[in-house]
Amino acid sequence: MQNLKQIVDTAVIELEKIVPNDQTAAVTKIIDSAVMKGMLEGQHRAVDTCNECADIEAEQDIAHKIATAIRRKNDALIANLTSMR
Repeated sequence: MQNLKQIVDTAVIELEKIVPNDQTAAVTKIIDSAVMKGMLEGQHRAVDTCNECADIEAEQDIAHKIATAIRRKNDALIANLTSMR
């Protein structure tokens, strides 16, 4: 979670060099949103991969458990990132 916040903060610092100061808050929100969307896309791909790799019922159960764990952790991450804004 802290790594994603650091990515956003680093991007904002770089953009502050070229974007007027009164636009910093808007730029921060845009970058934050883009990072979250990228993270969610990664989650969807991971879940899809879990589901595609399961051929037999036992593997499907394991894939479902992994997919559920991925979703749970990412939901917690999003909640924590949202509270850090």
